[in-house]
Amino acid sequence: MVGVVGCGLMGAGIAEVCARAGLDVVVAESGSGAVDAGRRRLEASLDRAERNRKIPSAANVLERIRVVDGLAELADRTLVIEAILESEVAKTQVFAQLDKIVEAPGAILASNTSSIPIMKLGTVTNRPAQVLGIHFFNPVPVLPLVELVPSLLTGEETTRAAQAFVRDVLKKHPILAKDRAGFVVNGLLIPFILAAIRMLESGFATRDDIDEALVRGAAHPQGPLALADLIGLDTTKAVAESLYEEFKEPLYAPPPLLARMVEAGLLGRKNGRGFHTYE
Repeated sequence: MVGVVGCGLMGAGIAEVCARAGLDVVVAESGSGAVDAGRRRLEASLDRAERNRKIPSAANVLERIRVVDGLAELADRTLVIEAILESEVAKTQVFAQLDKIVEAPGAILASNTSSIPIMKLGTVTNRPAQVLGIHFFNPVPVLPLVELVPSLLTGEETTRAAQAFVRDVLKKHPILAKDRAGFVVNGLLIPFILAAIRMLESGFATRDDIDEALVRGAAHPQGPLALADLIGLDTTKAVAESLYEEFKEPLYAPPPLLARMVEAGLLGRKNGRGFHTYE
């Protein structure tokens, strides 16, 4: 039985792939508005999957998912995956609460964080051996990679159980990453995206030329600025800040243009405008 904390873009995707794998899923949100929005997000995604013949019945998958208000109904879950905003303060508060609520023997507490050290989350609990990172990629139902991030205190049994869950139950490809900010993918990807933003900011090349260059010249499926929009400019900035805090390397520092866009609420696909504009 799986619990998911947060029913935003990533949390809903994680809940969906778990339910599509036949698991009983409880998704915890905060407030009736967020609960209703989460249900609508799940329904829309599963309806698309049914129309595209990825699943035989959206209704059958939805029957395995409950979206609830608050964390209390996660008490019996054997695996809980946190997928809230990329904030160390918010995540540590959730983990401290989950430690008190989740009662199943040997239950694993996991985070979908893309940059925050797992050690910081594990040490606010009384069970750091059962805490690790399980980092999915957007869109979760489509992308096969999952980064597993044990901390120095994570038990080997926890890591093996997480590997088996990802590989055998979800049918995705797990890789192991060290517990350092950014892990594998974002440790490589974020500096690349920041370099593209600096190139645009300096006037060296236009937005469209930067993106087209990587699509047509390096066989990337989309350009780095479009990819930043897909990730979310607020998330891109948060990951960059985590990387810079840990390594103090200039290539990780968020460019001023990125900071100003986030301040202006231009967050990318999630709200219709970032480096590109979306319907």
